[in-house]
Order: sequence, then C-alpha cells, then structure tokens
Amino acid sequence: MDRPAVILENDESVYDFYLRHQQNRQVARLAYAALARRFKPRLSYPEGAREELRRLVYDDTRLIIAINHLTETDPYTVAATAWASPLRPVIGRTRVLAKDELFQEPKQRKRIDMMGGIPVFRGKNHGMRAVSAAGSRMMDVSAERMRRGDDLAVFPEGTCNLEDPTRVQHVGSGIGHIAARVRKLGVEPVLICIGLSYGPGSENLKSASVHIENPIGDLPEKPIEISRVVAAGMQKALDGAVAAY
Repeated sequence: MDRPAVILENDESVYDFYLRHQQNRQVARLAYAALARRFKPRLSYPEGAREELRRLVYDDTRLIIAINHLTETDPYTVAATAWASPLRPVIGRTRVLAKDELFQEPKQRKRIDMMGGIPVFRGKNHGMRAVSAAGSRMMDVSAERMRRGDDLAVFPEGTCNLEDPTRVQHVGSGIGHIAARVRKLGVEPVLICIGLSYGPGSENLKSASVHIENPIGDLPEKPIEISRVVAAGMQKALDGAVAAY
C-alpha cells in the first residue's frame, strides 16, 4: 500500500490511507516490549481499577485512552505502560493521534505507522479555517477505526505542558466529537484516563510515575460535555501520578 505524503493539501488521500492501514501486530508488540525495557514506568491504580480495565479488555470493549502531555518522549512512556498493564492485548490495534510534522521524515514515519499513528493537522500550525475539513475527516476515520475494532489513544492537550506539569492544560472539544461520532456508529466507548509525572523538574524521563484511573462509561451526549469529563478525569489521573511519584 503506497503511503501518501502527509501534507494538508493531500488530506483526503492521507485519511483514505489511514482508514485502511494496519501495522504488523507482532512487530508492534516487539517494539513495545523493547520500549518497556528502556522506559520503566511505575504504575499505580485506584482500588479495583486494574481489575476493571482487565475486564474491559477481555470483553473487547472499545477504549478511548486520554493522557496528559509533558515531553516529546511521552509516547515511549505510554508504550511501556501499555506493555506493563492490562492494556498489553490491545497493542497493535490501537490508533494513536499524532501531529502531522512527525510523519515527515521517512524513518520516523515508519515507526509512527508501526505504533498505529493517525496524523492530525493542527490549527496552530496551519490555521483553524484551513484545517477544518481535514479535522472532520480525522475524526471520522478515528470513529470508523473504533467501529471496526480498534481503540484510540489521544493526548487531548495537543501540545507539551511547559507551564505547570501538575495541572492539565485546556482540553478542546475534539476528543468529545470523536467519542460522539463513535456512539453514532453504534459503539459505546469507555474512557481511560492516564496521568504521567516525571517528578519536580522532569529530571528522570525513563522512570515516570503513571497512574491509570478508574474507567469512565456512560459518557455525556454532547461533545463539549464529554470533553469536560475528559479534562476532569485527566486531572484526577495526573493527581494520582504526582502523589505516587
């Protein structure tokens, strides 16, 4: 399958490709296992959360995984977390939203494609009006991939938090719109919020405190209300990660 150039002017071909693309699950699992050996997150859960997450994965429930964003190495920490947690079985069938510039360099793009990446053209880079149609296609592709059996991982803040690593930044309505579109396709997604903390000053990027909160089902109907639930859940998960550091 030919890989179209990930540029905004080519967004229809780009999202047609990522609607169909499927990485090699075995290669993905090997890569995640290797990352887990390098990045050794210390996981914590509220009482019963680990067992409930394991049940959801076993029951093949569709998951939207929301993570706070602190550094460019966060995806490696999250990959290591997936390997070390009940999320291991979903490796290879989880889509990960990532900014479009990460898809420009060929070797890096192959790695991101292997990890299940779907490009996002951001308004801050291209202008909100310019990315409107592409953003809608990205949401449609994400929802359809979930309908077909994939899960979705998102950094809803959209950029690294350089201000206060203990407070979640603004969460836009995009994740809410995706969840609402998934529901319209007849699938009830469950929200999993994961908090990352590298401690004061983020000195140790290879030993993060990672807190996986209780799953959240029965999401609201309106996208903006879903996004508020996401923001609150992410803050609760981040508080847990900071407390456990």
